Amino acid sequence: MPTYSYRCTECDNAFDVKQSFSDATLTECPVCGGALRKVFSPVGVTFNGGGFYRTDSRSTPKSEGSSGSSTSSSTPAKAEPKKTESKPAAPSAS
Repeated sequence: MPTYSYRCTECDNAFDVKQSFSDATLTECPVCGGALRKVFSPVGVTFNGGGFYRTDSRSTPKSEGSSGSSTSSSTPAKAEPKKTESKPAAPSAS
């Protein structure tokens, strides 16, 4: 259940309340009976796991030989098609 912060507009009483999403918003201060306002604050969010950072989806460039230089192209080199040998059909014995 989420926790909501409220502050009274008249007496500055501040408090937190655990409420369900379906619960109605509080409107009356329990101390003085004045009007309440919800207090919004930044939420601390952490993204754990793969796919949240710019570097997660990038492949690492492969080095070419022992020179240590890498290509600036992000697309992999095209592989040559495999050569297949075809054999003639065996003669049928009739």
